[in-house]
Amino acid sequence: MASSSFQASWLALVLVAALGTALAPLRAEAARAFFIFGDSLVDNGNNNYLATTARADSPPYGIDYPTHRPTGRFSNGFNIPDFISQEIGSEPTLPYLSPELRGQRLLVGANFASAGIGILNDTGVQFINVIRMYQQLEYFRQYQQRVSALIGPGRTRKLVNQALVLITVGGNDFVNNYFLVPYSARSRQYSLPNYVRFVISEFKKQLMRLHDLGARRVLVTGTGPLGCVPAELAMRGRNGQCVAELQQAASLYNPQLLQMVKDLNKKYKSQVFIAANTQLMHNNFIANPRAYGFITAKVACCGQGPYNGIGLCTVASTLCPNRDQYAFWDPFHPSQKANRLIVQQIMSGSTQYMDPMNVSTIMALDSRL
Repeated sequence: MASSSFQASWLALVLVAALGTALAPLRAEAARAFFIFGDSLVDNGNNNYLATTARADSPPYGIDYPTHRPTGRFSNGFNIPDFISQEIGSEPTLPYLSPELRGQRLLVGANFASAGIGILNDTGVQFINVIRMYQQLEYFRQYQQRVSALIGPGRTRKLVNQALVLITVGGNDFVNNYFLVPYSARSRQYSLPNYVRFVISEFKKQLMRLHDLGARRVLVTGTGPLGCVPAELAMRGRNGQCVAELQQAASLYNPQLLQMVKDLNKKYKSQVFIAANTQLMHNNFIANPRAYGFITAKVACCGQGPYNGIGLCTVASTLCPNRDQYAFWDPFHPSQKANRLIVQQIMSGSTQYMDPMNVSTIMALDSRL
């Protein structure tokens, strides 16, 4: 199950590459390419092609997708990358492992995300065969080789440099690693503050690798409120209160992530990385769900047990009739409507949510170059 991927990373969304003249034979004006890295919050079907338990390829997943069928997205419908693609005028990206990702479809971009993974290689080992971050970055390198064979190295470099990149990862490093079981290996190795620093240092290396591979506009999402998802309320919460240890982890992690992003931008003397405060975005739903049209931000639409937070979302689960009334679709993942609201903040939110700027501002600036 892609479990904590939900919490894992509401926030890492990043760059878009302009297709420019590469698509001139197809379209007069091309959208930017879009690349996605991360976990189940942004996976749109890669895990369908893997022997893993972290899958969303069975009903009722996809019940509100245009086809009304499961796609591999951990959502009742569209996820965060889908809404970003719509906002930037791009076709939806295909999973990198999809056999349909070939020819001109490559120029749209690709989704490398894999449910269950974290920043650390030992995160999500219980899901067996998933695409860890180092492999996602290697696939990005291989992708560029494939595109170079299609349009040449110069155009490929331009496509990647001008692309929008989204990276959403980190929540699983807490939910499916440090706090997975009492006295986990990592919790015996590190105090929580030291573990957060370690995870941030490893993430910094991955973001620098993305830059080395040509990414120049990268949206990085932080974790959501890890202790407030229905699964944690059901398993560890008391009287509907968010789980303090996981909330502390998010409160330590997200400010350090923001500072790391600022340090990298200073290093590169450019606003390469944009931090999305998805913890605050989701806290808004939790504090006042009715202000956003939700009847609850504690109970999942699909699940069983307290808060519908136990086990998997399956055909045997309790299923709400109106998914738009729920902030959470399943025990860990936001609903399609919540994803749409998050992307609205990513596109046009103030500096309270987006640092140093929102994606609409980025698009406007880049259009003048």
